[in-house]
Amino acid sequence: MAIRSVILGVGASAPERIVTNYDLEKLMDTSHDWIIQRTGISERRMVDEGGKWSDFVVPGCLMAMERAGVKAEELDMVIAGTMTADMMMPSGGCTIQSLIGAKNAVAFSLSAACSGFIYGLTVADRFIRTEPDMKILVIGADLISQRLDWEDRSTAILFGDGGGAAVLTGREGERGILSTRMYSDGDLWDLLYVSGGGTLDPAFNEASIKPHAIKMKGNELFKVAVKSMGQACLNALEEAGVKAEDIDLVVPHQANLRIINKVISRLGLDMEKVIINVDKYGNTSAGTIPLALNDAYEAGRIKEGDLVLMPVFGGGLTWGATLLRW
Repeated sequence: MAIRSVILGVGASAPERIVTNYDLEKLMDTSHDWIIQRTGISERRMVDEGGKWSDFVVPGCLMAMERAGVKAEELDMVIAGTMTADMMMPSGGCTIQSLIGAKNAVAFSLSAACSGFIYGLTVADRFIRTEPDMKILVIGADLISQRLDWEDRSTAILFGDGGGAAVLTGREGERGILSTRMYSDGDLWDLLYVSGGGTLDPAFNEASIKPHAIKMKGNELFKVAVKSMGQACLNALEEAGVKAEDIDLVVPHQANLRIINKVISRLGLDMEKVIINVDKYGNTSAGTIPLALNDAYEAGRIKEGDLVLMPVFGGGLTWGATLLRW
């Protein structure tokens, strides 16, 4: 019988501070109704001044490990999907390894913007296929509020902070990852990007947020996101020999409610099969899918044997989809 990568436990966390659309009305020319209509977002979580990425990532990791029944010293690998770790060096993976005491794990980060968690699952799956006994912690989390230009209404209303994690290992049987796909197109980088902080525009002595804030061409990005996520889902389903109507639950990237609606429509599925929490958290980049997966788990919306589809799209441009049997 085939060995598959099985999720043993999930967990998630976000900062306590809630920023509502009404709060944003005081900062810029916008309104609660306009934001709801355009994005489906009502509120988002953001760190307090002086807060850092690991503050909310560690609780999510510990929750996933407790549910998985896996101790820190039993982990063989820590993969952090993020672009906003505490420091540029060490990586976010190494930071979490230290904070949770995963002394026996190898740790690293993946920078794939919103696709970080799905990229992480894919990498973990490849390792587990080779060494089924491995126990791997995969993290998807971002602190985006420090990368916002509050004079840019097109991006400032969209994002929040948060994320989560999953613990995976190999098991015989029908459960586990059936198919997982990663894609990218660097030619379209300028649809969603952060120019500052790299060697092109170093952060040294930079006083303005402008080069370090997220920039986006929303209308063009919307079209590419819908098409790419939809096709990634179809490719993952085809690889696994599964039809769209067989899907029990879709846990999509929570970027924008309109994008989710379009993707689900392309798949011919009912929105009742979709987990939506973008209204509570906004777009937390790599954190959206683990946050939504954790919400689904805690709400009892996932049961053993369910087919779960997780599509994503992010800056880079990057995208992908993971199909698993819970």
